[in-house]
Amino acid sequence: MAAVRTGSSTILHTPQLEGSSGPDASGPSDYTHNHGHTAMTDPLQALLDKEAIRDLRILYSHHLDGNDIAALDQVFTTDAVVEVTVGVLQGIDEIRAGLTDAFALYDRDGAGRYPFLHAIANHWIRFTGPDAAEGSCYLLDFETASKPDPNPLLLLGLYRDEYKRIDGDWRISRSRLEVVWPNQKTGQRKDEPDC
Repeated sequence: MAAVRTGSSTILHTPQLEGSSGPDASGPSDYTHNHGHTAMTDPLQALLDKEAIRDLRILYSHHLDGNDIAALDQVFTTDAVVEVTVGVLQGIDEIRAGLTDAFALYDRDGAGRYPFLHAIANHWIRFTGPDAAEGSCYLLDFETASKPDPNPLLLLGLYRDEYKRIDGDWRISRSRLEVVWPNQKTGQRKDEPDC
């Protein structure tokens, strides 16, 4: 690694290893997907796109937990398919309706917000094309409404998502929640209060 001084800034430069790929190598880019699609040729753009995609899951949590269901079009495509514990929801209108119904059902304390906190972690993303990606992240779901059991942990899950860039903006086009604790399969039990 060498430091290169440019004006008032110092840039760290890591020389390429023999046989490695990257911007200075003659081989394929590190951002070439193993199926032959070149998802990104610019490492900076790849990072910006990944960050925009990660923001979708965070935005979903904030909109859902804050009962801003109308804003979910900032997260999902108009034809998105979402598989969660309350069932399979197809299209943004059905997603909004299903999550609005769940809010009305589970806001036991009348707090005016969704009675859960959706915490997201370990978000992994892979580009499958110039305007498409897939990824997964962990869900730690806490129930904030009053209940007999004082344990706030409702479930642990894994979101498996597909993403599309539409008119320059990333959106979730397909999402599937796999519940890993307690033992439950996606969409199997409709009486569970999570989305």
